[in-house]
Amino acid sequence: MEARPALDNGALGREAWSVLGANRTGSCTVPAPGLYPHQWNWDAAFVVAGLARWDTRRAGTELLSLMEGRWRTGMVPHIVFHPSRHSHAETYFPGPSFWRSRDRPEAPNRVPTSGLTQPPSQALALWWVWRHATDRDEAAALVRLVYPMLVAQHDHLAVTRDLGGGGLAAIVHPWESGMDDSPVWDAPLDALPPLRPAYHGRERSGEAQTGHHDRYTWLAARYRDSGYDPAYLRDHPFAVEDPMFNGIWLASCEALAELAPVAGADPAPHREAAERIRAALLDRLWLDGLFHARDLRAGRLSPVCAVGSFGPLLDPGLPSDLMATLVGVLESPRFMGAAGYPVPSCEIRSPQFDRSRYWRGPSWVITNWLLLRAADAHGRTELARLLAAGTLRLVRQAGFRECFDPFDGSGRGSRDFSASAALTLDLLADSVAV
Repeated sequence: MEARPALDNGALGREAWSVLGANRTGSCTVPAPGLYPHQWNWDAAFVVAGLARWDTRRAGTELLSLMEGRWRTGMVPHIVFHPSRHSHAETYFPGPSFWRSRDRPEAPNRVPTSGLTQPPSQALALWWVWRHATDRDEAAALVRLVYPMLVAQHDHLAVTRDLGGGGLAAIVHPWESGMDDSPVWDAPLDALPPLRPAYHGRERSGEAQTGHHDRYTWLAARYRDSGYDPAYLRDHPFAVEDPMFNGIWLASCEALAELAPVAGADPAPHREAAERIRAALLDRLWLDGLFHARDLRAGRLSPVCAVGSFGPLLDPGLPSDLMATLVGVLESPRFMGAAGYPVPSCEIRSPQFDRSRYWRGPSWVITNWLLLRAADAHGRTELARLLAAGTLRLVRQAGFRECFDPFDGSGRGSRDFSASAALTLDLLADSVAV
């Protein structure tokens, strides 16, 4: 267990700002020094949300930096290799030479990127900036600039990723979930053919622990070798409808509807899209009081219950009876009820639960924050308070770690993790000025 001096809110906030300052390179903030030396889609959205109440300009710069990597198709890639880091890009695997985005006419010319995407969290982050900005003119200008990019992002998902034909977006690689080595992906990965080693000792720690890194590389290379052709994805061997990805997509549709008047646009298409996703989530992923990922290749729902199962709580229009059922599971001994800290990333009673392995058990500030904001949206103030207090206890005692042991609160993964620091600032903004 790590020992840290007790920190009041002011000191904790100053530490968070220090981490974000150290991890800033050029116009973006990298997730963590060493292991994650570029800009990640998922992480950038949380950095933007964390900065929203403190520095509108820097939040906007972070978002626009990510959008430099968007493809002409509307796809926002999961990694952007900015020029300030380009000379060191190949120290991270897979780097630009693996993804070969420069070979694709639809990819941006200025920066190399990956060929995958991640949950479309950017509209939520932009809405958070708009909601809290003190300089309304500056925030409105940002909304008008970014809004059409986000509309294109959503259109891309609707057109290319409804692989199941039911109105949900499918992820075609575990990296696209943001929750890379969740046990939810074990069955579809295990169904892949035996593969030769491909990482040559450069695997990322979470993937090395689960033994799936060769499959991750093979899947990404297979999609790359298709020329990132959307038609190819109909036969791609990994295709999963993830409740967290689609819950975020739905909530981002609602956020775009709120932002549309600021951009001089019609909110109705976004409301209609949210309604379609809501109906599809209930029709395709709801079973026995919980949302489950659907493996499109096997044609079945995953039996594993993980934190992603609660993603649809982000929907402010989720029927109240379903919301109450989900919250009941979240607060039960299956998750929060038997852990010392919120929220285990996998059901505690699951045979796949492992408190030491990334998304197979540890708690994350990222998902705690999402569930806290979902609780707020549904008026569950006590749940929101518990999530906020538990998350602040984690970072006070173990620092801004990538994730945490849900029983004793010790830190796991990278140190000085940007998303953890940024979202801590947002939590502190609920009560004090830093």
